[in-house]
Amino acid sequence: MGWSKQRLEEVAQTRLGGAKLIVVANREPYVHRYRDGEVEWIRPAGGLTTALDPVMQACGGVWVAHGSGDADAEVCDENGRVGVPPDDPSYLLRRVWLTKEEEEGYYYGFANSTLWPLCHQVFCRPTFEPSDWDTYRRVNQTFAEAVLEEARGGPALVFVQDYHFALLPRLLKDARPDLVVAQFWHIPWPNTEKFVVCPWANDLLDGMLGNDLLGFHTQGDCNNFLDCVDRTLECRIDRERFAVTRGGQDTTVRPFPISVDPGLADEYLGDDWERRAFAIRKKYRLGNRPLIVGVDRVDYTKGIPERLRGLARLLEKHPELKGKFHFVQVGAPSRTHLTAYRDLTEEVNDLAEKINWEHGSDSWRPVVFLNEHYGPKDIFVLYRMAAGCVVSSLHDGMNLVAKEFVTARGDDQGVLVLSKFTGAARELHEAVQVNPFDVEQMADGLHAALTMPPEEQERRMRRMRAQVEDNNIYRWAGTLLSAIGKLVPDSVLASGASSGVIPIPAALRDGPVPVARV
Repeated sequence: MGWSKQRLEEVAQTRLGGAKLIVVANREPYVHRYRDGEVEWIRPAGGLTTALDPVMQACGGVWVAHGSGDADAEVCDENGRVGVPPDDPSYLLRRVWLTKEEEEGYYYGFANSTLWPLCHQVFCRPTFEPSDWDTYRRVNQTFAEAVLEEARGGPALVFVQDYHFALLPRLLKDARPDLVVAQFWHIPWPNTEKFVVCPWANDLLDGMLGNDLLGFHTQGDCNNFLDCVDRTLECRIDRERFAVTRGGQDTTVRPFPISVDPGLADEYLGDDWERRAFAIRKKYRLGNRPLIVGVDRVDYTKGIPERLRGLARLLEKHPELKGKFHFVQVGAPSRTHLTAYRDLTEEVNDLAEKINWEHGSDSWRPVVFLNEHYGPKDIFVLYRMAAGCVVSSLHDGMNLVAKEFVTARGDDQGVLVLSKFTGAARELHEAVQVNPFDVEQMADGLHAALTMPPEEQERRMRRMRAQVEDNNIYRWAGTLLSAIGKLVPDSVLASGASSGVIPIPAALRDGPVPVARV
């Protein structure tokens, strides 16, 4: 039996019993903002929210996140709660308010200037600023208080997301030992030699060992984590069970490769995708030429300069391709407060202009760089109309763009050019896999995307589509919930309560819905 939203609902009801499901993530699944004096909502870019929103719609519960939109407070009740999705609420969003100083130290500082480069093998040196660490600790405590407030009155399962909350599990367990706490780490985990340079490595590991279950994308990440724990903390490690015992508490460490909802492709494409594709071609003067697309946040782990250098090399090796295609790079602005990200945007712009100057003409631009936020409906149209999609991450836990592209190709056409250094490469064997640091391999991969025979495209794409269909987001969530559910006390399972789905208060469910702009 395949995994679907309905099957996930059944698993949630069986495994969670009466335990309330609380998801904690820095990023919220829906953002409210002012536009032309009116309140609208958008879905933010990012694999985490894209993956977890359908899970929460299936299971219900509460999503606790940082309220980042300038109109977020406008639509919330006095406790920061609002029903979502805004047009058809099925779960609650609890927003946590942070000051600019807290956001600067916790998010831009420790999370993304220390932990992000520390965990990615991309040769960007992490910073170790004590004031950022202090803010990170304080914000983790703020989120702990919000979660404990949402968990009052009964058993709860808290599902913590990512590297923003390494300390949160221990804080929750110390306050409520009866809580079942699990965490999924969405980025890679480094080897011991790299991780232990962090001055607060022991505190981070101890915080994460507050979890009952800790998940990573790959077995290699699990191995690295256990090695770090073994080298730095007093504990007992059972490598047969992949479990750590510290202070009388067991933490199970397991791989759970994340995925996407294949059904979203048809929803986002709709019946009029060809009309919208024509509009995109007209807007950017793409004509009828084949397209290679890249869809990323502008982040130094994504290898955008490397793919552009590969494109330049392709045009040098195959001048006959000049004027015959376009490379369209959607680059959503990301973490622009940080110098490394501003510099990267400038580098990508400069590379695009250089390639267009050297290889283009008055009537043809090889590179079309769209440095703006694109909603999922437009992104999936780009996937569907492209000859190929390139994912050239230098190091990535999974990368869901690769899987989204595959789900969009109901025609069984299109070529996925995929970095060997992504988690997705371990599953999508039929992609054209490349080393993004090797400019010749990048050029050859792009050439394959433009020249691969339709029969070979179909053979490869069918196998990749079957892989993603079988191992979809509902399987990921169901497997996780099944593992977590084994930790829920039998008394809760026997209570006969619902699957943790929380009734949406009428004021949050039936209030005015802002105009949607997605």
